[in-house]
Amino acid sequence: MKILVLQSLRIFTTVYLETSEMVFGQRKEKNMAEMVKVVVDAMGGDNAPVEPVKAAVEAVKEKQNIQVILTGQEDVIRAELKKYSDYPSDRIRVVHASQVIETAEPPVMAIQKKKDSSIVVGLNLVKKQEADAFVSSGSTGAVLVGGQVIVGRIKGIQRPPLAPLIPTAKGVSLLIDCGANVDARPNHLVQFAQMGSIYMENVVGIRKPRVAIVNNGAEEEKGNALVKATFPLLKECRDINFVGSIEARDIPAGYADVIVCEAFVGNVILKLYEGVGATMMSMIKQGMMSDFRSKMGALMVKPALKKTLKAFDASEYGGAPLLGLKGLVVKSHGSARSVEIRHAIFQCEQFKEEKINEKIEEFIAAEQKTQAEVKEK
Repeated sequence: MKILVLQSLRIFTTVYLETSEMVFGQRKEKNMAEMVKVVVDAMGGDNAPVEPVKAAVEAVKEKQNIQVILTGQEDVIRAELKKYSDYPSDRIRVVHASQVIETAEPPVMAIQKKKDSSIVVGLNLVKKQEADAFVSSGSTGAVLVGGQVIVGRIKGIQRPPLAPLIPTAKGVSLLIDCGANVDARPNHLVQFAQMGSIYMENVVGIRKPRVAIVNNGAEEEKGNALVKATFPLLKECRDINFVGSIEARDIPAGYADVIVCEAFVGNVILKLYEGVGATMMSMIKQGMMSDFRSKMGALMVKPALKKTLKAFDASEYGGAPLLGLKGLVVKSHGSARSVEIRHAIFQCEQFKEEKINEKIEEFIAAEQKTQAEVKEK
């Protein structure tokens, strides 16, 4: 039994490590990689400015083609940077922003009134093309509103969705949408599926990613009004590999690569995923420390188990990109530590390398052209 458990853990660990290499660009890097400028909101999140600044230092130390621009109160940021000595300081720049948008503030009002906040200043740098991407652990609402109002949507994109990667038995899947559009329509979900497919194929490297819509059953006739109206549209969509409905219990098994849903359902799935993962880790640790025999067994499986449990740590997968904008905006958890923010920065690097925005823009333009030709006929 112990041998079977260890073999299972090793298989799962191998899948995780291979997937992580694909997701975070730890494969062979392209020669003469172009410098990627990423703005990090140094004042956003529960652990600011400590963790965002630490992530910036770690990122520029690890990769030579990354420059980080920290936005926020300059004196606070520089005081934090003084804790570090051995890092390429020429690739970390501080842009002063006197205001901070708090989580409880109404997003629209905050974006309008706090023009000198770390979020607004950072998003404007992306809008002016002085930076390639923006990462924040701050107010989700403010980041979503600011992303659409300041950075702007790609022409033809109806609703930009938040799309985090979630761990599965087969690697990772993209959950789209998980928090941006609670009242989505069928045509919005179709665009989510199309953008999600482009992302998974080019960033994660999955050819013809399997697309599924979250449902309360596998049958086509199941679901609420939104799912029933969306299902035939996805079925008719020739540019995606639609495999039908997926029930929540099948998501962790990796039955689909792109999980399509509106934001309310997606957010519930994401939070439950994180809660169950944290509870399982706690219970496993508690069980292994219950008696002497369990402790001895724990010593034997600890190396493999540690790597396997790491696969269910959300921080290993960076943040959730807001797809469909003219520039890249990534939202990391409010409680994010440096490891998650650092991986979010690396996401931005790969997003730029693979020209995801350009590919989405080209796809949407071609789609609109086709629709116009059909109408003319």
